Amino acid sequence: MPAKIKMKTTISQGDSVESFAFDETGKVVYMNGAYYILYQETYDAVEIPVTVKLDASGVVTIIRRGETTTRMRFGEGDRYETSYHTPQGMITMETVTRHLRISYRDQPFSGELQMEYDLYFSKEKLGNYKLQLLFTV
Repeated sequence: MPAKIKMKTTISQGDSVESFAFDETGKVVYMNGAYYILYQETYDAVEIPVTVKLDASGVVTIIRRGETTTRMRFGEGDRYETSYHTPQGMITMETVTRHLRISYRDQPFSGELQMEYDLYFSKEKLGNYKLQLLFTV
């Protein structure tokens, strides 16, 4: 199903706060009990394919495939190991999800993901992240 996708991410690192917002066209696919939101993020004229999997169990997986490929998993109260594949090699990080909420509406079919998590590298906290994803078909 074609969909309008809105993604907003806010990153807090010490005294620094950055926000990124994307307003893209993509699609939503329902398969094996999960919704897959597929779209392209555009950074400086470079398109990065993004897949967001919303599993019925409440686990969220975000995959970005570009020069750096990431696969991040999130579950409320859970800690997951995350891999970053860079041209220099693989880096392992961890996500700790403090808040995760997924909701859906019927007319028109739409969904919202709200999530707050911390990102760690070698036990050092890199920052606090807030993510909001809205999609409407």
